[in-house]
Amino acid sequence: MRGLPNQMNKKTITIIGSGPAALMLAARLDEYKFEINILEKGAAPGRKFLVAGDGGLNLTHSEPIQDFIGRYTPPEFLAESLKSFTNDDLRKWFNTIGIETFIGTSKRVFPKEGLRPIDVLNAILKVIRYKSAPIKPKNTWKGWNENNQLIIDHNYKDHTVTSDIVVFAMGGASWSSTGSDGKWLSIFAEKGIDTVNFQASNCAFAIEWEPGFIDVFEGSPLKNIAVQCGSKQKKGEVVITQFGIEGGAVYALSPEIRKQLNDTQKATIYLDLKPSLSVAEIKKRLTPKGKKSLTALLTEALHLPKPEITLLKSILSKEEFINPNILAAKIKQLPIIINALAPIEDAISTSGGIALHEVDEHFQLKKIPNQYAIGEMLDWDAPTGGYLLQGSFSMGVALANYLNVL
Repeated sequence: MRGLPNQMNKKTITIIGSGPAALMLAARLDEYKFEINILEKGAAPGRKFLVAGDGGLNLTHSEPIQDFIGRYTPPEFLAESLKSFTNDDLRKWFNTIGIETFIGTSKRVFPKEGLRPIDVLNAILKVIRYKSAPIKPKNTWKGWNENNQLIIDHNYKDHTVTSDIVVFAMGGASWSSTGSDGKWLSIFAEKGIDTVNFQASNCAFAIEWEPGFIDVFEGSPLKNIAVQCGSKQKKGEVVITQFGIEGGAVYALSPEIRKQLNDTQKATIYLDLKPSLSVAEIKKRLTPKGKKSLTALLTEALHLPKPEITLLKSILSKEEFINPNILAAKIKQLPIIINALAPIEDAISTSGGIALHEVDEHFQLKKIPNQYAIGEMLDWDAPTGGYLLQGSFSMGVALANYLNVL
């Protein structure tokens, strides 16, 4: 049985930020070994966590962990963290702190019906309070002094914080209204730490639709389709917008689309409007029957909804549309040109941050010993569906496990 903690033997650990990665780290640290302080620049912890849960708090995804790991870019970066604290482990841990979860029809994991995001946050904060780890609001990190001590602005007065261990967990650059604005990036760059500029991820993509098409079908969903970019394909749904296209099926291709845009200033995605049918089967169903028009065959034999038929007509020439061979091929692989990412302020998440080669396998900054960075500050990417939160939670646990045995 443990004795009472000896305050004199404790190491001090300062966590900058109070998002999912920071809170999970604090919840899993050994309070007998560390004096834990959490510095938050806002008035309260977990603001982005709460906003993200407004439409339903998607905590993680239930798919097998090996498939899970493959959703990340790059997948190898978080592989060990995810294996050591899996999606199943996260559900079990939440259950121990009074947050029951369930798997929805989409295989995403949510808190039990009736539990709000604030209930989940409060359950985590209760664990942290038990460890006597204070969260100190309105403390803004401004950089380091010449001894790599933290410079903190509190109530417009700068003071220096000395800590045995520092962990940065300040988030990416999306949803700046919650305090996650990424302004810290320049401070790391000035320190000589390699950084990658932030770009929107899990966002809308700009497309120049034909006016006649978008005027009628703005806001229309394209359901039960597949979207491909490069070698990656994702089944699901997208929505046609005035700006372009958005939705889960295209969000999942953000890294591939972004790379093409960065390389050539445009990207091409391909829509498969009938993923369950082969080209041969589509051609067979388009074989003229009596006096039925091609449009009627598309509607009755292929069950294509009006937005998809009109989209085909807006992209294909008349000669291509009335050629069954060409039409069947385009139904399976309809090219769409993307011209730009949505602005960062409209994105669900961002890529960019501290370059991954600047941290070791335990997320320690190679150029500043005993200082670490976790969460969306690092240059990794993941689609929606619980992967972003799981990645941050798993990093927090992995770092806590490492520090607890130092």
